[in-house]
Amino acid sequence: MSFLRRQVITAALTANAIRPLPGFRAGIPAFFAGWLTGELAPHVLAATTADALAHARGSRRDPRGLALAGASAVGLGYLIHQSRRVGTTAEQSLVDGLGAGYVDQLDSAPTPADLAVPWRKLVYPFRMREPRVTVHKNIAYDDETGRRGLLDVYVPAETPPQGAPVLLQVHGGGWTIGNKDQQGIPLMQHLAAKGWVCVAINYRLSPKHAFPAHVIDVKKAIAWIKEHIEAYGGDPDYVAITGGSAGGHLCALAALTPDRVEWQPGFEDVDTSVQVAVPHYGVYDFAGSTGLRSAELLRDRFLAPRILQRTWAEEPEAFEAASPILQVTEDAPDFFVLHGQYDTLVPVDQARLFVEELRRTSKRTVTYAELPGAQHAFDVFPSIRSSHIVRAIDRYLHWHWNQHRRG
Repeated sequence: MSFLRRQVITAALTANAIRPLPGFRAGIPAFFAGWLTGELAPHVLAATTADALAHARGSRRDPRGLALAGASAVGLGYLIHQSRRVGTTAEQSLVDGLGAGYVDQLDSAPTPADLAVPWRKLVYPFRMREPRVTVHKNIAYDDETGRRGLLDVYVPAETPPQGAPVLLQVHGGGWTIGNKDQQGIPLMQHLAAKGWVCVAINYRLSPKHAFPAHVIDVKKAIAWIKEHIEAYGGDPDYVAITGGSAGGHLCALAALTPDRVEWQPGFEDVDTSVQVAVPHYGVYDFAGSTGLRSAELLRDRFLAPRILQRTWAEEPEAFEAASPILQVTEDAPDFFVLHGQYDTLVPVDQARLFVEELRRTSKRTVTYAELPGAQHAFDVFPSIRSSHIVRAIDRYLHWHWNQHRRG
């Protein structure tokens, strides 16, 4: 491939990362084109710079390619700047949601080193090893569903925990793909290294299994935690739940519907409540109740035929029951909702309206961070943006855990 063509592609990817193509049909390609470019902007900038310098040393320079390389470098620098701004945005969200004095209620205030970008760890973003954490893999929480009924438990490697707070991670993947060891790894490793017990689950997937199989499995996992997590050093009376995309939907829905009998077949009497939910870029409107055209298109073109396997006209109540925004009550647990400003798979309007409903109805705290320039799946692997988000969630959850312990 010629230098000019490489720079045309890089410039197009950079432009789409800065301002993704809008519209329902363009959402998926815009995501894939922009997500990696945005989260790996330092790496793309380094590669573009090296390519341009090597080309400039040659005898046959292409001024058009060099001009595009320069434009891409400026754009990638802007993306890096946006990612670094997330630290300030997330901190302001915590202050807005919890109060300016929330840091005083942590075990210790974060130091400048704690808040700085961990550049060394970002050099190899897909090498996610953490020697301070031990993972107990492939534990069955449901003996009847094979590998989809397995979970992993992350614990501190050196000091066995006792009475530690518990985090349940629910993977995304459009309710049709995904595994427990593909998402949420940076957050779980970070928290487990600091003494938490983290649980990552598989669950049944569509189209083989129609909704509500997915949320039933999440509730089965919560029931397993309540019964078994003490053996791993966790506190069964304190469970936080998180997840992204479809996992964000299931995280929010499970948090808002504790002990719903029809979604607890065979374990109706088990307490499946959680203390706090931290959904990332979730789908909160299955029914199109918000009036958002994007939600209606998702309902009719994907959720109905693939996930619920029934139509809105035939059974609207099924879509309403699956919509977290329609399940909010005054007894909802505390929420920390995160969403990217330029999410093309699940437009940010869903998160904004969900947060509005939580703040209008719930008696508990509601914290919301809308991340500048962020696409979908911004937290899957270590990046500038995800490092800031992981540490913001760390501060939030430790604040919440301390509140819980103090009654």
